[in-house]
Amino acid sequence: MATADEQIRVSDRVKQRLDRRRSGGESYNDVLERLLTEQSDADFHDGFGLLSDDQADRIREERERTKAKRKERMRRLGERT
Repeated sequence: MATADEQIRVSDRVKQRLDRRRSGGESYNDVLERLLTEQSDADFHDGFGLLSDDQADRIREERERTKAKRKERMRRLGERT
């Protein structure tokens, strides 16, 4: 494999997602190359830019609220046993 002449920045969230998809001794480049070449009906860029920042923030906030409610419900159910 050739040495890269450039570096790219990714957010912590993207790095964590890449880490979860790494297997064995794969480099980040290997993971990205594999993901970009996987056969699928969707293009890698599908969906990017569809939401405004405000819309995305509202979705993230609602997801966090729902997650907290689910955890609380599971905690209460665990106390019953």
